[in-house]
Amino acid sequence: MPSSFIQWFPGHMTKAIRMMKEEIKPVDCVIYILDARIPLSSVNPSFDEIIENKPRLYVLNKIDLVPTEELAAWQRYFDGLPNSRCVLADSTKRAEAKIVAVLKQLNADTLERYKNKGVRKTVRAMVIGVPNCGKSTFINSLLGKKKTVTGNRPGVTRGKQWVAVDPYVEVLDTPGTLYPDFSDQKKALHLAFVGSVKDEIVDQVFLSEQLFSFLKKEYPDALQARYGDCADMDSFARKRGFILKGGEIDTERACKAILCDFRKQAFGKIILEKYND
Repeated sequence: MPSSFIQWFPGHMTKAIRMMKEEIKPVDCVIYILDARIPLSSVNPSFDEIIENKPRLYVLNKIDLVPTEELAAWQRYFDGLPNSRCVLADSTKRAEAKIVAVLKQLNADTLERYKNKGVRKTVRAMVIGVPNCGKSTFINSLLGKKKTVTGNRPGVTRGKQWVAVDPYVEVLDTPGTLYPDFSDQKKALHLAFVGSVKDEIVDQVFLSEQLFSFLKKEYPDALQARYGDCADMDSFARKRGFILKGGEIDTERACKAILCDFRKQAFGKIILEKYND
């Protein structure tokens, strides 16, 4: 039943974590896809015990949805983590050359060790991330053709798929996985805003009110440009004509409208987590 407390960790995510643990041994490094709108909320603590000390390539994905000036600080942050690199990506565009080059740099020691043995090593990378962060679309951008299943809802990728993106680079797509403990409800909200949590399990009135409040505080000009002067969800609904017979507000239509507008980028480029927030 929908609730203002957000929690979502269905059975297939438990299976996904188990599958990652089983597949991680032959993996050389991890490609960690982050939604650039929510860089920290995209980091799943459950992945740490799986990845351990393997090199990480953080990919700030969907950068076309975020103000450009916000990206540099986040890139420096993830670049500064141990044994890590960070690149920016718009997963609707080809990224093969850049990503392959960075993967080879990140795995330079391993490649050199095999080279000294007379072996051309294939870098094997596991692609991980929360639901709806764009993992499959990112892999398709590496391939230049559709070989993985994509969708604009969480939970589309379920099985394991190894694909070659270069003669010496292979990647394994994995199901989008959240963390079992949503003790940080601010992060949970951010995940719900961008569609990483199924709408069916979240109170949509609560979610849309929280989103409206965020936009009014952080992006008032964008909110006004879209809706005009609206003090709250009530005035927004009345201004848009979301009224039922008898003069009551059509809350359901109002909630759907603001969430849909946000996800369609009707407010322009928005970042939910600014660096040092």
